[in-house]
Amino acid sequence: MLKIAERWFELRRFDDDITLVFEPHVVPLLRCNIWHVRGRDRDLVIDTGLGVASLREFAKDILDRPVTAVATHVHIDHIGNHHEFEECLVHSREAEGLRHPVGEHTLAGPEFDPTDIATLLAPPIEGYEVAGPMLTALPTADYDMRSFRIRPARVTRIVEEGEIVDLGDRSFEVLHLPGHSPGSIGLWESRTRTLFSGDAIYDGPLVDILHHSNVADYVRTMRRLREIPARIVHAGHEPSFGRERLIAIADTYLKNAEKQR
Repeated sequence: MLKIAERWFELRRFDDDITLVFEPHVVPLLRCNIWHVRGRDRDLVIDTGLGVASLREFAKDILDRPVTAVATHVHIDHIGNHHEFEECLVHSREAEGLRHPVGEHTLAGPEFDPTDIATLLAPPIEGYEVAGPMLTALPTADYDMRSFRIRPARVTRIVEEGEIVDLGDRSFEVLHLPGHSPGSIGLWESRTRTLFSGDAIYDGPLVDILHHSNVADYVRTMRRLREIPARIVHAGHEPSFGRERLIAIADTYLKNAEKQR
């Protein structure tokens, strides 16, 4: 019997403009980093978690401007609360998965049973536990994990490589970073050398075995990422890291990919 969580989300401020929101009661494999970036004219919410509880309600005190919800890609752990936002941004290759989150776009087919995350992945991901429930607590006493579904979101902006996301006093360049998924994107702010990388790169076991993953694309993405002069990388999972660690993660992936050729 799972316990009832006192609160579903936690937050951690990096500075006045960047806040991390996360779901501590979701297993690490699906515990997405949700990033809030404050701008002068509007804010970004980069990925939105599983959608087990309302992100909009939890974050209402920090969301005091118009908000664009960015989907770095459309796997289920990243788009669960996009439906709560009026403005949603996604790459063209994954827009349909945000509008209609079923099947291959979200890894959640009609028969998906969210009480057992092992149904998501085959083979298992080394370094992540994939057996048992995906939650370590429940948001409410009457919450039924078997009723879990990702709700459709309204796509208001489809982006491609090189487009700019303007917040008034901050601007981010869209980087198309395929490999983990076809339409994975990152957001790069050259002025502050800040990269929001989604699942293209993070400090944990990188996933390239999904049915729509592509190792050749991932190799190209890693080569590109290791050349970016990032001061800080805020990723889709695990803690943030700097340029030295960015290069080390990319080089490890490239070395392993070469061995498997």
